[in-house]
Amino acid sequence: MTTRTLISPARLSRPRGRILYWTVLFLVVAVFTLVFIGPLYWMVTSGLKDTEEFARIPPTLVPDAVHPGNYGEAWQVMELSQLLFNTLYYAFGALAFQLVLDVAAAYSLSKLRPVLGKAILGAMLVTLMIPATVLVVPQYLTVLDLPVFERNLLNTPWVIWLPSVTNAFNIFLLKRFFDSIPRELLDAAAIDGASPMRTLRSVVLPISRPILGVVSIFAVVGVWKDFLWPMLALPDPGKQTLNVGIYSLASGVPENWLLAALAMASLPTLILFLIFQRNIMSGLTAGGLKG
Repeated sequence: MTTRTLISPARLSRPRGRILYWTVLFLVVAVFTLVFIGPLYWMVTSGLKDTEEFARIPPTLVPDAVHPGNYGEAWQVMELSQLLFNTLYYAFGALAFQLVLDVAAAYSLSKLRPVLGKAILGAMLVTLMIPATVLVVPQYLTVLDLPVFERNLLNTPWVIWLPSVTNAFNIFLLKRFFDSIPRELLDAAAIDGASPMRTLRSVVLPISRPILGVVSIFAVVGVWKDFLWPMLALPDPGKQTLNVGIYSLASGVPENWLLAALAMASLPTLILFLIFQRNIMSGLTAGGLKG
């Protein structure tokens, strides 16, 4: 059966059809490229302008004179090295906790099938319907005086790491992938005498690299882009994340330096996506194994 498309093969074979097809395709690609790349280009080039050119009306599309020193000045004045270190520390700590605890939760719900497992999963998914801002106040009161331990977690890495573990979306992604793993593989491991933990380590995790890569990227980017919670939970300027630190210092630096700092803050996540974009796509679409 012939696959149905927006333009029939007969019309596409005609010169007028080909011209129309390529024209529409070029316009769509150009518009989407402008929408997504335009703000990034404007941020990078604005950081290369001097103060006078940055404030010029109408603004210049291409800088008259390039001032790369703005990036160096912004790096030093705004102490981006310390802010970058803090953010990386929080992000990869959250990643480690999520890989250990979320994988264990997803594996238990998928393969060990505990009592009331479906109810637990349903309760997790219900939390996705709750706006994040609604949880800010109870979450803040919780870390202000942690139950049982009676500890104040403000200005500690735990205030970032512990809330990041309760990520229902990542648990759902991992469970969905684990569900697609044939039961025969686990039964064969059990016949060989492997315990559930050994099966997870030696059988499940090696074939789960695509989805583990996706969850890892989501964990790092989630901490990297978060603003409201770190601003409340990390009031100490020496322990703030990149976004909060730039916001705190924004009023004391020229705006072209500010945009240069924002461009440098965006660069790591862009590089991360460009390097692992195939892993992201394959992990999101992974849903079964071919025998």
